[in-house]
Amino acid sequence: MRYDRLLEGKVAVVTGGGDGIGGAISRLFAEHGASVEIAEIDPGRGARAAREIEAAGGCARAHELDIRDAERVDAFAKRVLDAHGRVDVLVNNVGHYLDAIPFRQSTRAHWDALYQINLHHVFLVTRAFVDAMIAARSGSIVNLHSVEGMRGYPPDPVYGAFKAALAHFTTCLAVELGRKGIRVNGIGPDLCQTPQVDYHAGTQGREKLWEIWAPVGRVGTPLEQAQVALFLASEQSSFVTGHNIPVDGGTRAGGGWFWSPERRRFVNRPWNP
Repeated sequence: MRYDRLLEGKVAVVTGGGDGIGGAISRLFAEHGASVEIAEIDPGRGARAAREIEAAGGCARAHELDIRDAERVDAFAKRVLDAHGRVDVLVNNVGHYLDAIPFRQSTRAHWDALYQINLHHVFLVTRAFVDAMIAARSGSIVNLHSVEGMRGYPPDPVYGAFKAALAHFTTCLAVELGRKGIRVNGIGPDLCQTPQVDYHAGTQGREKLWEIWAPVGRVGTPLEQAQVALFLASEQSSFVTGHNIPVDGGTRAGGGWFWSPERRRFVNRPWNP
């Protein structure tokens, strides 16, 4: 095994693979030899990622796709399978907190929107590809959820519930599919600087507090999430399935959410600890 080409000859699908954590996963997988199929709701973002991968010597295609649309997901899966005949790795990366709304103020529309973007699409995309993996008796599925599905999340309990559901779906599916040669694992990110979440905003002048806010004392990068995804996608983790790994700089182990009387809301990075 070449440790610089851990996915040599593999076909990988990455949803939301144009930027942020998904973009880092797409680029790292391609660097390690995978042919990457990027599903992106933003066509420009997806095309830019594919161009950059190709320019670096990798192989990638971008597909404009709203992964909440069942018919379009099935059509996307058909295009990928027609082109390659198989899929070796599926990364369900898409997710969003939308607007954090306390439960008593939240609405049915908010619940449904959270469900569609954080859980339902994982069912759709996984169903679209899993039969091909079963036929090959081989595959790795990596689901990105959140550390907020692995601890209490008072700013929006419904969001936390959907993330927890995805983590448990990961565990359950791993048990169902393990004897068919398919491994299923999850990643629970936190404190990862991305276009979706800017952890530096509002913390200017308080940088020294990161030593209190996070055990590692800093914000993480999308590449650090991608490196764990690479491990889970590759044969390096051939005996690992059904697990959800917090990639959070230690916040699940050493942090949490606290009520701030001064700010009148729950905070996970107190200014006056």
